[in-house]
Amino acid sequence: ESCDQVKAVINFLKPQAVFLELCSSRVSILTPQNLQVPTMNEMIDMWKKKKMNTFGILYSWFLAKVASQLDVLPGAEFRVAFEEAMTYGGKVILGDRPVQITLRRTWGKMSLWHRAKFLYYIVFQSLFLPSPEDLNKMLKDMDDVDMLTLVIQEMSKAFPSLMETLLHERDMYMSSKLLKVAREHSSVVAVVGKGHVSGIKKNWQQPIEVQRLMELPVPRKGASKLKILASIGAVSTVVASGIYIWGKK
Repeated sequence: ESCDQVKAVINFLKPQAVFLELCSSRVSILTPQNLQVPTMNEMIDMWKKKKMNTFGILYSWFLAKVASQLDVLPGAEFRVAFEEAMTYGGKVILGDRPVQITLRRTWGKMSLWHRAKFLYYIVFQSLFLPSPEDLNKMLKDMDDVDMLTLVIQEMSKAFPSLMETLLHERDMYMSSKLLKVAREHSSVVAVVGKGHVSGIKKNWQQPIEVQRLMELPVPRKGASKLKILASIGAVSTVVASGIYIWGKK
């Protein structure tokens, strides 16, 4: 339904610019794709090649699991918007903060214990996802969120810092960039997740320190041996449990 709405609006208005909730690292979404949940080997390979940090790999895997339950392709609306803009020569602008910065800021704000807890949370939550029917009902009951925002909201109950880096900071960044784009073009259509709309409106024309939102966290120094050992023990338990469960499946 949202893809049809995006196509209709852009086809009718034919704006000079189409603003998308994407960054250059996620531009592959704009090409036709099949929904695939990464395998354990693929995730290990991503980690070895440093394509993403631990949080990014697990977070992407979990979102793919949720999307597979709903039988939807993540970012389909952005692809439709891009294709429609190309039909008349509209300018496409990638307006989201670089995903690597978002992921590194998110991981950096987590304590060692929260990182270990997150591994546990992701593995076991993925095994007990609601049915497609229940997920769709949850989305329909919450008119102001999209699938991604719903996932973030649920996860933030256990990890409060997630809402700040994954949602609120990106709302501020996109609001600032969209305002700049609007001032430079005669007409603009912005295609963003429903969960970002209220935040973009809230920050519209407000003073935003974009440079601060782009800063990478400084690695923590001097973590206590006890905390490190506790985290390693927790992670080992999660990995062992996950391997056992995957083996049973």
